[in-house]
Amino acid sequence: MTSTLTPPSADRAVSTRAGEVPRRRTRLFALPKVRWAVAATAFFLFALPLQLTGAPVWTWGPLYALSYVTGGWEPGWEGLKALKDKTLDVDLLMVVAALGAASIGQVMDGALLIVIFATSGALEALATARTADSVRGLLDLAPATATRLTADGTGETVAVGELAVGDTVLVRPGERVGADGRVLEGTSEVDQASITGEPLPAAKEPGDDVFAGSLNGTGALRVRVERDASDSVIARIVRMVEEASETKAPTQLFIEKVEQRYSLGMVAATLAVFGVPLAFGEEFSEALLRAMTFMIVASPCAVVLATMPPLLSAIANAGRHGVLVKSAVVMERLGQVDAVALDKTGTLTEGTPRVTDLRPLPGSGLREEELLTLAAAAEHPSEHPLARAVVDAASERGLGLPAAEDFASEPGVGVKAVVDGRTVEVGAPARLLDEARSPVAALAEELEEFGRTAILVLVDGSPAGVLGIADRPRPDAAATVASLARLTGTAPTLLTGDNPRAAAHLAAEAGIDDVRAGLLPQDKMNAVKEMEGAGRKVMVVGDGVNDAPALAAAHIGVAMGRAGSDLALETADAVIVRDELAAVPTTVALSRRARQLVVQNLVIAGVFIAGLVTWDLVGTLPLPLGVAGHEGSTVLVGLNGLRLLREAEWQRAGADGVG
Repeated sequence: MTSTLTPPSADRAVSTRAGEVPRRRTRLFALPKVRWAVAATAFFLFALPLQLTGAPVWTWGPLYALSYVTGGWEPGWEGLKALKDKTLDVDLLMVVAALGAASIGQVMDGALLIVIFATSGALEALATARTADSVRGLLDLAPATATRLTADGTGETVAVGELAVGDTVLVRPGERVGADGRVLEGTSEVDQASITGEPLPAAKEPGDDVFAGSLNGTGALRVRVERDASDSVIARIVRMVEEASETKAPTQLFIEKVEQRYSLGMVAATLAVFGVPLAFGEEFSEALLRAMTFMIVASPCAVVLATMPPLLSAIANAGRHGVLVKSAVVMERLGQVDAVALDKTGTLTEGTPRVTDLRPLPGSGLREEELLTLAAAAEHPSEHPLARAVVDAASERGLGLPAAEDFASEPGVGVKAVVDGRTVEVGAPARLLDEARSPVAALAEELEEFGRTAILVLVDGSPAGVLGIADRPRPDAAATVASLARLTGTAPTLLTGDNPRAAAHLAAEAGIDDVRAGLLPQDKMNAVKEMEGAGRKVMVVGDGVNDAPALAAAHIGVAMGRAGSDLALETADAVIVRDELAAVPTTVALSRRARQLVVQNLVIAGVFIAGLVTWDLVGTLPLPLGVAGHEGSTVLVGLNGLRLLREAEWQRAGADGVG
């Protein structure tokens, strides 16, 4: 098999945007918990209006029964299986409470409880499945096959998993690199945004490292494999995301312990309320009624609603303003943040290179528009991101571009073309100039000191000017940094894979002092772990695959949605859908407002439950009054939480964020 064959995976790889994880979506109704929750909710919604309008019991009774069965059989069955391990979870308790409510005529109350818990379980299952899909999809960034060169120089297409350390592979223009390795021959530009987050392709020549999954540009490369596929940077990112996600488990274990104790306490108390009076001669029916009343008034419906309405209302309000918060737990945790780490490219910046400087050289006789026109005309046939930036700049100024003839492109150097009879060369100053032309080199260095990428324009062999290209900061970057510093009490940290000079320049513009540049994904994750090891609750804001481990390791991960990779979007706890960076501090402030209402509601619910339980134990609490008190507290805390649905609350949170 000759080396002219193209790996079958090349087309698939090229079709995937750099830095983006191929989409693998679990279908919504493929999850059993989602199907059962939808069915339970539907039966409940059909039954409720019939009951409220006075329809005969036979019309709505069976519908409620179906809601109980579809929504309650799975948690009930799992709870029964858990009893074999001497474990009593709160889901089983809710099913028992719902059946207890139905046994004394409160069928609707029990069905509502079933629907709440079925819906919660479905959302959790969907979030887990989507994250798992995205992690698996990350592996598709690396092609399935590679061209391995044999001793006689021919090539054979092999599975990436068959590559061994020391093998030499050929990476053609437009292909993705199949393994981590080092360039032996060839020059090219490689887009490695998926690994380092750098906004521009990196020039690669013999001796440079390349990463599996990065996208080769216009030159062919011969690469020596230096890591097994299982140990590539991409594979390590997958492992780090999985491991970091598991570090949140202790919080879940703590919640389960609380639920276990509550469940055991409530069951024991209900049995005592039934058995003790019965032992002292109370009639069976009266003892049972007292116990069922106790189960109703002691059930945690009000406590559940004390927590959920404020958080869900905050989620809905944030969603209307382009912020997707994935769960109530996330909304609550957002308000606990006391440190922030920000990515650079695509987060603090727009993620697209743009021409920022036009510097015609004295003696060239060119004005800024003429310099840009010649450069854009020469770059127009090129597909390089810097070329697109130059052409876009000319288009924004309404400049007409003459046709380019005899176009040629040399990877790592630049382009050359004939424009209006003049030979125009555009490329890296270091590759187009010799050391004797120091004034031009000094101008390029000056631009680079300000975080620009310098592009030299030669006309008929003579330097005509220098263009500065940079990834522009978002308009609200500085204001957002200031707001986050005020909310958390600590200035944010910049974590980026970009070069130190570009990072330092952006940080100065945004008002950030703590800058950590040149970081690989594991370095970002380690920086987050270091901050959390110091007792901080860190929020990471990023957009790329390279940010995913840090997003997963953080107390809260927030992804920029428009340019964000699939893995970042799935790993993150919240997504800024409209790419409005200022929405981040506003959402944090809204979360803190929600937490305040949660505390208020818990106090209200606790007072009602304690009062009703005491009444039932000490005196004789009439069942209708017990139900009215229980439902009244539920409605009260629910309405209190729904206050956060108002538009005024988002505006208030925005004002709190600004200070």
